[in-house]
Amino acid sequence: MTALNDSKGTESTSTTDAEKPPPRARRARERAGRIWAARTALTAWLGRPLASFHLVLAICALLIVIGLVMVLSASANVSLNQGSSAYTVFGKQVVFVLVGLVLFWIGVRVPLRQIRAFSPIALWMCVLMLLLVLTPLGSTINGTRSWFKFGPLSFQPVEFAKLALALWGAHMLVVKRGLLHQYRHLLVPVVPVALLLFALVMLQPDLGGTVTLGVVLISLLWFAGAQLRLFGALALGGVAGVVLLAIGTNYRLERVVSFLNPGEDGEGASYQARQALYALADGGLFGRGLGQGPSKWKYLPNVHNDFIFALIGEELGFLGCALVLGLFGMLAVVGMRVATRNIDPWIRMVAATLTVWLVAQAAINICYVVGLLPVTGITLPLISSGGTSVVTTMLVFGVLANCARHEPEAVAALRSQGPGRFGRLMRLPAPEPYQPPVRRKPVRRPAPQRGAPRQAAPRRNIGGRS
Repeated sequence: MTALNDSKGTESTSTTDAEKPPPRARRARERAGRIWAARTALTAWLGRPLASFHLVLAICALLIVIGLVMVLSASANVSLNQGSSAYTVFGKQVVFVLVGLVLFWIGVRVPLRQIRAFSPIALWMCVLMLLLVLTPLGSTINGTRSWFKFGPLSFQPVEFAKLALALWGAHMLVVKRGLLHQYRHLLVPVVPVALLLFALVMLQPDLGGTVTLGVVLISLLWFAGAQLRLFGALALGGVAGVVLLAIGTNYRLERVVSFLNPGEDGEGASYQARQALYALADGGLFGRGLGQGPSKWKYLPNVHNDFIFALIGEELGFLGCALVLGLFGMLAVVGMRVATRNIDPWIRMVAATLTVWLVAQAAINICYVVGLLPVTGITLPLISSGGTSVVTTMLVFGVLANCARHEPEAVAALRSQGPGRFGRLMRLPAPEPYQPPVRRKPVRRPAPQRGAPRQAAPRRNIGGRS
């Protein structure tokens, strides 16, 4: 009996061991289960009412932190070469970020209907500033008369003109949305006003500002539903304007020629672009370490401005570059999510246009750093050193966060459950639900009463004769 029981126990044990999956399959199942659980949790979190709002805040905060760290690393040698403290440029950047935080708060707190009502005034104020900057009140820096200087501080009015054009252009296109199938209503007055801005910026001349203004205009017309053949005409005009600006000054012409036919020695106009590629290649996968990049000391001039992405690749490596690219990619997804989840057509167009503007500006900067485009002088949003760009970009993020708070589910949650921790800290008012405009009914003449004599229609006079 004992032998028989032992044999039965052995058979059951062997059967259980045979039914167990191999360790590799078991680990694959566990990994698939963890991925599925993480995906379920992420989907549930993205379904929350204020998910878009929190994502906009997170992206903005991460870009600001990365920008401050990289500006501190890139600008020490510039400050020392100017005979001042190593933290001079970084201190200015911190001041501009603090000013940008105030504008961010204004962009989040002011109701969107008031921002929309103020957009025409803001646009004409920007036109006036673009006119004044061409007078002796403006200052010339780096070959362009596009700056107002007040002591150690300076700003470019073209940065605010981009935002004003986006807000006002969306307002005009939404007001006339029932007539946009006609070209004269689609193009007038948005395109003439944009061409006026282009002309004032080209007179400075500012190639980067003209390109980004063109991005804003094309985005407005695209999201308004313009036909594709119109974009072909705009593309031809844009290429003609860029060529005109490129050949208008010697240094821009040299940049274009060096991009089309780079020299083997990498000297002259192609020196900066070639050194940026060397810095990116020197970083490898993990980089040389924060603050350890040698190119900012000897080889790559003005690295804290337009070519800061090259320093990111050198000091933080491919992983640092991937982080920056991932943040701007996430901004594109979140911005379009905000646009598609809103009901108000003005908010939809504004959110989509601002998103395309920021992502396209970042793409242009990164493309000419890696050698895919000629150098145009466009900054990397929130990362490059530059006061006006940082301040304006933070205001844009504030408006985009305000648009995220006006999603229907977010409006319902904020009005029923309260503003939340961040809303109480920033004293944000509850957003108003969207109310479609009241359609005016056509005025009809009253029908004649029964039995009343019908009036004869007046006779038309032709050529003065009855």
